[in-house]
Amino acid sequence: MATFLDNAYSLVHQDNSADQPTQQELKTQLEKGTDETKVETMKRILTVMLNGDPMPNLLMHIIRFVMPSKSKPLKKLLYLYYEICPKHDSSGKLRQEWILVCNGMRFDLQHPNEYVRGSTLRFVTKLRDAELVEPLLQPARQCLEHRHAYVRKNAVYAIASIYQHLEALIPDAPDILFNFLEEENDATCKRNAFAALVSISHEKALEYLSGVFDGIPNADELLQLAELEFIRKDSVANPQNKARYLRLIFDLLEANTATVVYEAASSLTALTNNPVAVKAAAAKFIDLAIKEPDNNVKLIVLEKVNQLRQKNEGILDDLTMEILRVLSSPDLDVRRKALSLALDMVSSKNVEEVILLLKKELAKTVDEQYEKSTEYRTLLIHSIHQCAIKFSEVAASVVDSLMDFIADFNNASAVDVISFVKEVVERFPNLRGNIVARLVSTLNEVRAGKVYRGALWIVGEYSTEATDIREAWKCIRSSLGEIPILASEQRLLEEVPDTTESELKDQVNGHAKGSAPTGSRKVLADGTYATESALTSQAAVKAKLEAVKAAQKPPLRQLILDGDYYLATVLSSTLTKLVMRHAEISKDTARTNALKAEAMLILISIIRVGQSQFVKQPIDEDSVDRIMSCVRSLAEFSQRKELETVFLEDTRKAFRAMVQTEEKKRAAKEAVEKAKSAVQVDDVVSIRQLSKKNTMDGGDEIDLDLEKATGGDSATEDLTSKLSRVVQLTGFSDPVYAEAYVKVHQFDIVLDVLLVNQTSETLQNLSVEFATLGDLKVVERPTTQNLSAHDFLNVQATIKVSSTDTGVIFGNVVYDGASSTESNVVILNDVHVDIMDYIQPAQCTETQFRTMWTEFEWENKVNINSKVKTLREFLKQLMASTNMSCLTPEASMKGDCQFLSANLYARSVFGEDALANLSIEKEGDDGPITGFVRIRSRSQGLALSLGSLKGLNKVGTT
Repeated sequence: MATFLDNAYSLVHQDNSADQPTQQELKTQLEKGTDETKVETMKRILTVMLNGDPMPNLLMHIIRFVMPSKSKPLKKLLYLYYEICPKHDSSGKLRQEWILVCNGMRFDLQHPNEYVRGSTLRFVTKLRDAELVEPLLQPARQCLEHRHAYVRKNAVYAIASIYQHLEALIPDAPDILFNFLEEENDATCKRNAFAALVSISHEKALEYLSGVFDGIPNADELLQLAELEFIRKDSVANPQNKARYLRLIFDLLEANTATVVYEAASSLTALTNNPVAVKAAAAKFIDLAIKEPDNNVKLIVLEKVNQLRQKNEGILDDLTMEILRVLSSPDLDVRRKALSLALDMVSSKNVEEVILLLKKELAKTVDEQYEKSTEYRTLLIHSIHQCAIKFSEVAASVVDSLMDFIADFNNASAVDVISFVKEVVERFPNLRGNIVARLVSTLNEVRAGKVYRGALWIVGEYSTEATDIREAWKCIRSSLGEIPILASEQRLLEEVPDTTESELKDQVNGHAKGSAPTGSRKVLADGTYATESALTSQAAVKAKLEAVKAAQKPPLRQLILDGDYYLATVLSSTLTKLVMRHAEISKDTARTNALKAEAMLILISIIRVGQSQFVKQPIDEDSVDRIMSCVRSLAEFSQRKELETVFLEDTRKAFRAMVQTEEKKRAAKEAVEKAKSAVQVDDVVSIRQLSKKNTMDGGDEIDLDLEKATGGDSATEDLTSKLSRVVQLTGFSDPVYAEAYVKVHQFDIVLDVLLVNQTSETLQNLSVEFATLGDLKVVERPTTQNLSAHDFLNVQATIKVSSTDTGVIFGNVVYDGASSTESNVVILNDVHVDIMDYIQPAQCTETQFRTMWTEFEWENKVNINSKVKTLREFLKQLMASTNMSCLTPEASMKGDCQFLSANLYARSVFGEDALANLSIEKEGDDGPITGFVRIRSRSQGLALSLGSLKGLNKVGTT
């Protein structure tokens, strides 16, 4: 099997291995069939051969009845047959029939039709026997002069292939190709000839390149790409040529073709680390990112720029504004990549220009509505935030600009702005006065409760002057409206006109015509009588109440009446802080007492109205307790100074600690990024002159990519990890023993199955059949084989994965019995797909986590009952088993406690988000850990899969 498949280049799938014709039937169809039936017969022959039966006896029939045909589809199938047909007998000598085949190929190489000549030349490149190639040599050389380019471009590869494997037959092949290159005019033929010449003679290729060096910038695109590839290799073998090559590559950077520009820029950075060259290459990459319409191309070239930035720190900073031109792309991923790259390159020289451009983009998200404008706005706010924190000189203008948009932004974006303002106001004390003044002036325009909470906290915390306190108080009072709230709302209810009078008149008229009404009598405004029932009274009251609720009210009052009692508690603590600070900095006792009395009135008024019919939902007990604690603090703070310390100092300290923690996180992240590109003092010094000739500086990127694509990096995989992926499929006593090595790529699973025949008989037509459950699909099935006694073989099956839902692979081994009518089946064990291979730890902000937690509708709640010693150890084991990262800061979990709560987050390779909230407690020192994990995701499958993990069971869940 292995011998005749060594040189097989084409694979044909056989749908039904049982439907296999006999050789006699095939011979008859070849003898008596038409060209159309011969085509079908040849397809069946190829399928049978590729599935294990070489059928050497058919060769003469094919030579007699297929080779003379003039049908081009049949001719193509004929050469596919020649590829896989056994060419040697059992002793290793060439079979005599192939002399006839060789004669037929010789005629085809002289055929008047260019397609037949070209396809024959392509087959010649796959021949390795001198007896076969020698008669074909002369006609193959003649094809170099054929009038049609299709023949010539295949002839150069045939000549090069013969030289590579049978050099003695055509020792002058490099000279032939060299002369062909000088005389040829067709661009494709020249490109093929140059690539062929490079593969067989580096010196001749260099000689040709030197001769046409000045004309390369004006050459065809295909030839330029081949020459660039050669230049990269030759610059290592001949460093003295590098200066000439660099000048040429600089010229090719101005080419009209994007492919050539990309390759030229890549070659330039591979050949030199000179700052001028790096900057020129990066500029061209950025230009491609702006001009190319394909989003994938944009992402690829931006990643190239990022790699250059990491290797050449500070050199590309001047190109920051050019990178931001990529924001004209409508794709959000491209914009995110461009913003991330620009923020890494921003410096004190260009930060003002960057901020100006980001402000313009931010204004566009308000004025122009387009898809994903909300996400883009969040990205911009985050970018501006980072710039302002890093460069204090722009913080003032940034804050002013962002606060202009607070009223225009939607809820999420405005919350981001307020969070940013809170950090700025803490870090830059000189900006506090202006920020507080601006916030106070915009309070009446804010309509979102979260934004109002943040603004009130800033006003209460940083209003440090008596004038600031008075202005803030005026603004809060105007935004709250008339107080007491309940009394004013009640008065409004009484002032609403009776809207049911006309209805009552209609009822009176209706009752006059019918039976006598029941209920109380009422005199209407026009002097007539009406009957007022309980139903009409309730309807009137309800209508009046709805009218009062729907009336226009100041923003703060409206939010409280709508049931936002968290805002009410923040307002109470803000008013308390303002009163306490006024008492601290001002000697005007009368004003302080007035503010205190008014604050108490407001707080009690909020509680009263929260328990009335004017709110959408009654006030909760926690909010009442918080507001009442503020009332008591206001009453007692003059006698108890510790209350002032709690309100005026401790909250500021807590927030300052949070800001410092975030700063440390940012610094640690930057340090990690710098460490990646840092050169250590004990690193090996690479000396180019002493390195191997066949290796480039840092390695050829194309070769490295090719190695990764073909799984070359898997050689470094640890043996123990390989063994852990071996799954036993059958028992040791079964006729066929099978085990599979499960290898997971990014979007597919490869099962490498070892089959062992444990019987003393040959197993005919043995095949492994796989089926799947879940979002799995078998895309490549193992072929049917014949397995000798006590022999073994390896087969592979490829399974495509489309989501992280739990999947199961099952199947059986089938082979023929003693008679042709019976078959034997060995059932295989199930293979369960480990979704951990598709889930990776990730990071997101607290705002993003909360937003996703609210949006995701699928939840899986897993109860915990574990014997793990500590809560932190349980959390660590849970993160390891689920591949999730902990979003809760380390500082929040410090210290020993009987309770632990943490948020976890991960993303799958398919872009699915997985959220988890862990809430556990430990009962005593030696007691078990109990609690639950709540897992949420957008799809049901991911939530259920994570919750039913074996890894979760390992850490003691039930």
